[in-house]
Amino acid sequence: MTIWKCNACGNTVKADTPPDICPSCKERCEYIDVTCYIPGCGGPASDNINAEVFDESKDPGKGK
Repeated sequence: MTIWKCNACGNTVKADTPPDICPSCKERCEYIDVTCYIPGCGGPASDNINAEVFDESKDPGKGK
């Protein structure tokens, strides 16, 4: 399952596709795939977030 990060509030959601409305901030937001796909963070089977991608995406609250 993919881990999606809301670009507005930073909330993460595990789903095959990102939701239309963020369950946390209730906004229609852009989502970033922050799923770990590399061995350094455990790979896709680990169900971990790729911290590098998570940190590089927009800071919460800085727009959509």
